[in-house]
Amino acid sequence: MDNSIYPCLTLKGKITEAADFYIDTFGEGKIGQTSPYVIQIQLSGQKIMLLNDGPTSTPNPAISFMVTSEAAEDTEKYWNALIKGGKSMMALDKYEWSPKYGWVEDKYGVSWQLYTGSKSDTPQKFSPTYMFTGDQAGNAAEAIEFYTHVFPNSSIQGVMKYSKEDHDNINFIKHAQFRLNGFVSMAMDSSFDHGFHFNDAISIVVECDNQQEIDAYWTQLTTNGGQEVACGWLKDKYGLSWQIIPKALGKLLKDPVRAQRVMGALMQMKKLIIVDLENA
Repeated sequence: MDNSIYPCLTLKGKITEAADFYIDTFGEGKIGQTSPYVIQIQLSGQKIMLLNDGPTSTPNPAISFMVTSEAAEDTEKYWNALIKGGKSMMALDKYEWSPKYGWVEDKYGVSWQLYTGSKSDTPQKFSPTYMFTGDQAGNAAEAIEFYTHVFPNSSIQGVMKYSKEDHDNINFIKHAQFRLNGFVSMAMDSSFDHGFHFNDAISIVVECDNQQEIDAYWTQLTTNGGQEVACGWLKDKYGLSWQIIPKALGKLLKDPVRAQRVMGALMQMKKLIIVDLENA
């Protein structure tokens, strides 16, 4: 797996216990890079970054993670672990689209859609799912088109609209699956007032090989209503948060003494400049 695109969860002061919790819950996991700022874990070969500081917002269901299992027993096992200290968003049950499905928010506020189905349809175990709701409702199709044009090796794999029986806008997307540089992502619209929207507690990290790549993603994602934030972070025109970082950043932060200098330089930047980080 390429792993150049992956999610980041801001869980202040809880990243060590959360890393252990997620590895215990899902299995097939290990801790990768660690620093005072982040712990990077791998679950079923996929990277997830846990961030110790940064945004003041907290996770909400506008971004959830679809977890695909072929065995209903695995889905149930994950549910039983995640529901402890968490809450049910949709009951673990049989639905028309899955023999065993449930939507649960864990004790850290992170939402998981636990789905039993064929891995031939979704070979990736964990897929971020973006809910376009509130003032973004109805923008899912446009956003998918936009993202698949920004990233190379991208494709739209399937789009399902609401039916009249779903009691939502029949022009809106009920479920869509697409790939960004091979990374499977999903999206949906919801016209109901959920009281939440995209925030920076969950962001999508894009590791870049060189400055040219950073510049290209930064320009495309901040234009037409996007916003530069700080330290390699930006918000796109839909409110989704991205971290556009050099692939070598982890190595630069490995040595504690150098890491302080690198972080000092990084904190002064909006778009990251690789040569300035290397010279810090």
